[in-house]
Amino acid sequence: MAEFLYRVGRLAFRRRWYVALVWAAVLAAVGLGALKAPGAADEGFSMPGIESQKAFDLMDERFPGATADGATARVVFVAPKGEKVTAADHRKAVESAVADLADGSQVASAVDPFQAKAVSKDGTTAYATVTYKVASNDLTDASKSQLVKALDQARDTGLTVEAGGTAMDDGAGAGGSAEVIGIAIAAVVLLVTFGSLAAAGLPLLTAILGVGVSMATILTLAHPLGLSTTTGTLAMMLGLAVGIDYALFVVSRYREERAKGREPGEATALAVGTAGSAVVFAGLTVVIALAGLTVVGIPMLTKMGLAAAGAVVVGVLIALTLVPAFLGFWPNAVLRRKDRKRGRIEEEAKDNGGTRWARFVLRRPLPVLILGVVGLGALAVPMTSLQLGMPGDEAKSTSTTERRAYDALAEGFGPGFNGPLTVVVDAKGDADAKGDADAKGDADAKAAVSTISRKIGATEGVVSVSPARFNKAGDTAVFSVVPSTAPTSERTKDLVTTIRDARPALESGTGATFEVTGSTAMNIDIAEKVQSALVPYLIVVVGLAIVLLLVVFRSLLVPLKAALGFLLSVLASLGAVVMVFQEGHGASLLGVETTGPIMSLMPIFLVGIVFGLAMDYEVFLVSRMREAYVHGETPAQAVTSGFRHSARVVVAAALIMIAVFAGFIGESDSMIKMIGFGLASAVLLDAFVVRMAIVPAVLALLGDKAWWLPAWLDRILPRVDVEGEALTRAADTPDPAPTPADQEAVRV
Repeated sequence: MAEFLYRVGRLAFRRRWYVALVWAAVLAAVGLGALKAPGAADEGFSMPGIESQKAFDLMDERFPGATADGATARVVFVAPKGEKVTAADHRKAVESAVADLADGSQVASAVDPFQAKAVSKDGTTAYATVTYKVASNDLTDASKSQLVKALDQARDTGLTVEAGGTAMDDGAGAGGSAEVIGIAIAAVVLLVTFGSLAAAGLPLLTAILGVGVSMATILTLAHPLGLSTTTGTLAMMLGLAVGIDYALFVVSRYREERAKGREPGEATALAVGTAGSAVVFAGLTVVIALAGLTVVGIPMLTKMGLAAAGAVVVGVLIALTLVPAFLGFWPNAVLRRKDRKRGRIEEEAKDNGGTRWARFVLRRPLPVLILGVVGLGALAVPMTSLQLGMPGDEAKSTSTTERRAYDALAEGFGPGFNGPLTVVVDAKGDADAKGDADAKGDADAKAAVSTISRKIGATEGVVSVSPARFNKAGDTAVFSVVPSTAPTSERTKDLVTTIRDARPALESGTGATFEVTGSTAMNIDIAEKVQSALVPYLIVVVGLAIVLLLVVFRSLLVPLKAALGFLLSVLASLGAVVMVFQEGHGASLLGVETTGPIMSLMPIFLVGIVFGLAMDYEVFLVSRMREAYVHGETPAQAVTSGFRHSARVVVAAALIMIAVFAGFIGESDSMIKMIGFGLASAVLLDAFVVRMAIVPAVLALLGDKAWWLPAWLDRILPRVDVEGEALTRAADTPDPAPTPADQEAVRV
């Protein structure tokens, strides 16, 4: 692989104009496609294999035209203090607002709260439900403007009017200052690391170009593939982070080769053949981890993983082709200013911050190891109380109308009103089996539904049950169940379990079957599915890490150490997420106004991404140690050599990733905020505690045993020259005469 990439780097250097034009053409093509592509169709959130999804599918089948995942808006009317919404003037204002809300081409219905008895017992609060014919992403600007206008007109009458529901979703993903903050911090880190504006700007430029290609491609494919704005956010996060890092590794190795006196073309080819090999392997681990999310069986997670994997592939390709092409345009610009002035390049000092830190750890390996493991273990403790769910309107800022509507409904109707359960009763199978006449079948179905509704209504923890609504065939009914507790409460989860556990007895007594669904039940089912898939996925990912590192480092203990370190960093970062977003410690500092369950997809999502990023640092740091050990250095000397060459670059790469991810903590969307914090903390812990402290401490304690591999295993394992050792040895022979392209590049 190293020799092939060497040729790729040399070709990109020599044919730099062609490479640059090809990437420009690709960016223009996908950019044009993104401009002409229709918006993403909101296909709704689906989760095959769970009860709540089966119930949604049954509703779609038995109630045609009333799409279960169509957009809805719940408009809440609150009377001024000391007054009631049932007063004549307030009632007239509410009825007028409902009439305005119903006047729209995309509106299916707008239910008057006084006719639907949607008024609180104290008469202070009422709500109207507006149902749309289309999903939220398909609502036109005219429909949204009409909704906002109706709300404003109702407020002018003196009522407090707020609205929640999917129709209020503006579809906005990450944006604003998040990317700008991350890029600005990355620029500062690169400038300090390289001491050159060009060297700092090159990784930023290529990463931004890569993100542009990735995001334009996602927008182009959004409609046919049903990709969401959250999908693009993840691709942007990872594309920007790895794009900067991979270019950083190549540029850093290029400067190192130039310091050895090599011509620009040869230095570029060697940089791509050596550091580029590590980039390919590191990118491969990220792609495999992200693509592996497909095995979980969650369509949304699959799309997020594959889109982000595509962004990583683009980042790798740019690092291997466009970066060496740019080095061909400006071969000396990426060098330090003092080196350009002197006309010669000084080789890296034998003693730097990396070597000093390595010697500190080597002198005290056991205390460093114990401190690192105990510290990460302490951070991981909160994870034992992990509660999974999906943040809703209750997690939004009080400055939003959705959050105020949520609070008003909870105050007027009880905490469980914001998360009603939907029960779908299917009496068709029993009627068909008996061959009953239509009238008798209808009577049996109504009796069965009545019995099931009455029994569920008598369950402890149920506040009320709505009247059942039948389909045209009369064989399927739907009714709502309002719990006494909030949607995210553990008691609500217990209630859903209790209702489902009572199903066998009710089915045998009525001959009809039923299923529990709704957003609350869906979130509970998703959390259970993710929890059941987490351990198998973790086993697959950790097993993959061991196999890949076994091939790369040709050692038994180094891969095991890397996998255990990865587990520590993942568990500790999850513990930090629980501590802030669930338990509320330091939540106000991050702008988190309401704590609650952790996003259901967060653990498995974090495992997949952090695995790939952790392997990046492992490869770039430990591969230089192995190279030094193979060339005859003692285990302690090899650790020091690895830190001398790689520590500064790994630290810079980690700081850049932390900056990019942390920039998304400032977003208003609670899910994006949680993802940004989780990834930033995971990179921080893995890079600085695991890779920079625990890894050298373990290698120091193991000594020569760290690099031991049984002879029989050594024979059967394929040889992957990640650091291009053979290529480097061949390059140490006298350089050939520089080509005209090299001579021209030196004059630039």
